[in-house]
Amino acid sequence: MREKIAKYAKELILFFIIMSIFANILSFCRSSDLNKDRLNLSSVTLLNNQSFTLPKNEPILIYFWGTWCPVCKMQSKDIETVSKKFNVLSIAVKSGSNIEIEEYLKSQNLSFRVFNDQYSSMAQKFRISIFPTIIIFDKDGNEIFSDVGYTTIFGLWLRMWWATL
Repeated sequence: MREKIAKYAKELILFFIIMSIFANILSFCRSSDLNKDRLNLSSVTLLNNQSFTLPKNEPILIYFWGTWCPVCKMQSKDIETVSKKFNVLSIAVKSGSNIEIEEYLKSQNLSFRVFNDQYSSMAQKFRISIFPTIIIFDKDGNEIFSDVGYTTIFGLWLRMWWATL
């Protein structure tokens, strides 16, 4: 009996390793369509009508998402955690009015910074067509990571740590 359990456990682990490799390859291929220019954004107006100036000489994670996106719902919880330690700007794409987004954030217990990209102009500027998409810029404004689809909390922490080096 133990041998069967050990065999199934090995197969399950191998399956998850193969799926992780496949997901990363797929994310890499999809991210090649993104705008690879330096970060050319200095400030934005957030939901609360406050201006947010992007930090200089510090890395930043930019998170494109939508209230209508089921994968974004899972990803947003991890973004919330990362935003407590690192600079994060989230961009809610085609997610309704400021009030609708604020209600969504409240219902999900989220408090990260949000720019309302109601007409998708920011997403178009960065060539975002798949959600969620995460782009990490280093302290000099150079894109160093981009991920399409769900990224684990460990992956986010590791990428942001790397960006600080």
